[in-house]
Amino acid sequence: MALFSLSIEELRARQSLKWRTYDPDVLPLWVAEMDTNMPEPAKAALLDAVERGDTGYPHGTAYAEAFARMAADRWDWQLDAAAQVRRAGDVMNSVLAVLEATTEQGEAVVINPPVYPPFRQVIAGYKRRIVEAPLDPAGRLDLASLEAAFTGPEQPKTYLLCSPHNPTGAVHTEAELTAVMALAATHGVRVVVDEIHACLVDPGTTFVPLLTVPGGEQAISVTSAGKAWNLAGFKAGLIVAGADVTGVLADLPPLAQQSSGHLANLVHTAAITDAQGWIDQLVVEIAANKKLLAAELASQVPAAGYTPAEGTYLAWVDCSNLGLAHPAHDFLRVGRVAFSPGVNFGVEHSDWVRINLACAPDVVVEAVTRMARTLSG
Repeated sequence: MALFSLSIEELRARQSLKWRTYDPDVLPLWVAEMDTNMPEPAKAALLDAVERGDTGYPHGTAYAEAFARMAADRWDWQLDAAAQVRRAGDVMNSVLAVLEATTEQGEAVVINPPVYPPFRQVIAGYKRRIVEAPLDPAGRLDLASLEAAFTGPEQPKTYLLCSPHNPTGAVHTEAELTAVMALAATHGVRVVVDEIHACLVDPGTTFVPLLTVPGGEQAISVTSAGKAWNLAGFKAGLIVAGADVTGVLADLPPLAQQSSGHLANLVHTAAITDAQGWIDQLVVEIAANKKLLAAELASQVPAAGYTPAEGTYLAWVDCSNLGLAHPAHDFLRVGRVAFSPGVNFGVEHSDWVRINLACAPDVVVEAVTRMARTLSG
C-alpha cells in the first residue's frame, strides 16, 4: 500500500501547522510535513510507552547508538556513539547549541542562499552576523563564492551548510564536500552541517555524510529522524562531532542535552532501528512525484522552470516567466494553493516557490491545476 494514501478528509482532521494555517479550501503544499501515517514501529513504541506510563525524562544513549548503526549500514560511516554523539532538541535547537559553544556574539556565520529560513533566524536572533555565499545558478555549491565569503572583510569563523540542500534539493557530492573542507581548513573556518534530509535522497543516489570526507573530522553535524520519518511533533535531535573536535560536546550549553523529550527519543530510536524499509518505500514515491510534477508543469504551466533534484521531498520552482507580481501570494489568493514563498529563502528569489511533494500523486496534479487556474483567472 502506498504511504501517501490518506484522503484529504483524513488529512484535514489534523491539528498541525500545515493543515491549520489556511482556510479549508486551500490545498497546503508548503511547510515540511508529510501526508503519511507514522511508521508502525514508531507508533508501537509510543503506544507501549503510554500504556506503561513511561512518560518521564529521557535517559541513556539508545538514540545515538541507533543512529550510529544506521550510519554504518547506510553510509559506511563508523561512529563512536559514546564519544561523538549527544542528544539534543530538534535540529535548529541543535544548531543553536553548537553556535553557542563555538562562536561569540558579533561573529560572522556563512550561509548559502537560497537556504532554509531558520538558518537566518538562528544566526541573527542570537546576535551573530550573516555572510552570504550564494549557490550557483544550478542551485549547487559555488566554491568561488564560498572562498570569497571565507576571505572577505567579515572574517567569518563558522559556515552553516545544508546537506542535502533545502530548498534546491541538491545532494552534495564527495568531491564538493572534500573541496569545502579543504577551503575551510585553509581559512580557519569551522563547518557545521544540517543533515536532517540525509535519508531523503532518490533511489540510486548516494548521500555522503560530511564527517566521512577528508577534513570531515573537524566538522560538526546536526541531525534527527524527525524529517525522514515524519516525526516533527517529537522533538529529538543529535549533535555529532567529528573525531578531532569531540571537545566541543563538553562546551555545549548546560541544558542543550535536556531539550529533547523522553517519548521523542523512544519514537526516533524505533524509527531508525525498525523502519528502514519504510524510508526505502518513501523515497520511491517521492521520486515519482518529482517526475509527475515536472510532467504536469510542462503540460499545464509550461513557463514554469523546474528540474527535479535528487534530494529532499521539496521542489524549487522558478515562476519568473509567469507574469505574476508575487507568485506564492497569487497562487494562494486565486488558485487556493499554498506554497512556501521563495523570498523566505533568499531576497533574490521572490519569483520562486517551494512545493512540498510529500503527498499523494493526485494532490500534485491538483496543485498544478490550481497554478494554471491562477494564470488563467
